[in-house]
Amino acid sequence: MAKVAREMVERAGIDVDKLLELLIKNAAAELTTYYYYTILRANLIGLEGETIKEIAEIARIEDRNHFEALVPRIYELGGKLPNDMKEFHDMSACPPARLPEKLNAKEILKVLVEAERCAVRGYTQICNMTAGKDHRTYDLALAILNEEIEHESWFSEFLGEGPSGHFMRRGETSPFVSKFLK
Repeated sequence: MAKVAREMVERAGIDVDKLLELLIKNAAAELTTYYYYTILRANLIGLEGETIKEIAEIARIEDRNHFEALVPRIYELGGKLPNDMKEFHDMSACPPARLPEKLNAKEILKVLVEAERCAVRGYTQICNMTAGKDHRTYDLALAILNEEIEHESWFSEFLGEGPSGHFMRRGETSPFVSKFLK
């Protein structure tokens, strides 16, 4: 644990235990979403599914990257991940992104967009809590939030909810979060 890091966050007026709870729950959401997106992506078949598969894959890989970026900050602040994977899954900040009963691209897209909307809410909460007080956590949460907003935008466009102004990225994954993975 980085004792001074935790001390500075506490001195700034943040309830570090509450912040750690949010970080751990969001880390659980990222790892479980990575798992569920693997299943969702595998079921994106046919002409409609193939058009979405690449975007779902980018979101899947970036969710894994979000998990990897969150873990060091959790430990820096004196937190830790649960030893039990089922416990970790069940504490997720977002509900499981399970396969819908009707297996078609539109229903899978609905699951994907709702998972992203939950993530946007979670990281917005962390940003609001840490803005101007915990610069490192804020920077990390903001980087993840930027990517989650892009994911939501991509999926909502496919659902016909209107243009987002976002374009699919080519080649690079996690452009905002990558600096935390080095």
